[in-house]
Amino acid sequence: MQAKKEGKLVAWATSICPQELLETLDIDVVYPENHAAAIGARKDAPQFIANAEGKGYSADICSYARVNIGYTDIQFSEAENIPMPDLIFCCSNICNTAVKWYENLAKLLHIPLVMFDMPFNHTFDIPEHSIRYMRGQIEHAIAQLVEITGKKFDYDKFGQVMKVSSDAALWWRRATDLGRNHPSPLNGFDMFNYMAMIVCARGKESTRDLFKLWHDEMAEKVRLGIGPWKEGEEKYRIMWDGIACWPHLSVTYKTLKKYGINMVTSTYPESWTIVYEQNDLDGMARAYSANYANRNLDYGTGNVIKLVRDFDLDGIVYHSNRSCKLMDFRQYEVQRRIEDATGVPSVVFDGDQTDPRVFSQAQYETRIQALVEMMEKNKIKKQRGDLK
Repeated sequence: MQAKKEGKLVAWATSICPQELLETLDIDVVYPENHAAAIGARKDAPQFIANAEGKGYSADICSYARVNIGYTDIQFSEAENIPMPDLIFCCSNICNTAVKWYENLAKLLHIPLVMFDMPFNHTFDIPEHSIRYMRGQIEHAIAQLVEITGKKFDYDKFGQVMKVSSDAALWWRRATDLGRNHPSPLNGFDMFNYMAMIVCARGKESTRDLFKLWHDEMAEKVRLGIGPWKEGEEKYRIMWDGIACWPHLSVTYKTLKKYGINMVTSTYPESWTIVYEQNDLDGMARAYSANYANRNLDYGTGNVIKLVRDFDLDGIVYHSNRSCKLMDFRQYEVQRRIEDATGVPSVVFDGDQTDPRVFSQAQYETRIQALVEMMEKNKIKKQRGDLK
């Protein structure tokens, strides 16, 4: 809000976008997905959702989009307010919904749109033609931003921002990887909270320093053998697949803790491990194309199998998030493949990242109880040598 008062340009951007370009040109960035999550966590989402649905937006589209579209009209939330944008900055590597959502914003607000069309990686590896295509779009976006701002693009500063962004991502990954330890020093729901920084301020030195501090704090807990909670032991180690249920963060966390279940990892750490060499535009293009949500089923399955083994998981909780169709539609197949490959049990519960109407506390708890029963049976089998 202060930047807007000072007459600086403000961009609304998708969560995994080449923010390095905006940081280089001193454009302040707001992330509507994060803002919608904060509104959901503060239980303020229904008014914005109702506003968007009242305009004809379907209840089946992303609730982040509905909250943001509603906020564009209402422009006030008890959770937090954000300045209205001067330009829209969108990358399709997280989902196709974002494309139409951000196109609509640009049209509604009569402001420029900078769009990165990121091809989905149907092959296991990222093809070279996709890297060349994305690099061309980065170069084109630089030209667009120069025209919008009237500033010269400082490539020396760009290189420094690239380095800071990669370093911040590396410290984020090093910190979250400490969840491999027994007991894990990391309570995975803390990771949900720290995500705000890796999304909103990845190109800033303060973010790099924060994640290094977080890493060092947890490394000390590992050295002292301190687990995730002051009270209670880590009985079971799980992965959470999918976005958090922000309106129901407390109950989803407390239910797990009640049964001694600690979420030690998820697919999030990799999503923001956007790392490349300084001044390497091809590497930058590859890194943004490599986002987990933009990879094929075989890659996604292999990634989760690796997490199961690296973090010594006892189980997996899959959040069937009504908003996130891309991930939901393949979730049951991923679940089947993972269980076949690892023998690790899992459960699926219904919910939504921001719309509180979809979640049922009773269903969630019964699913967690079922998971505990399966994990306990596996522990007994391991003790008897019946299960490796």
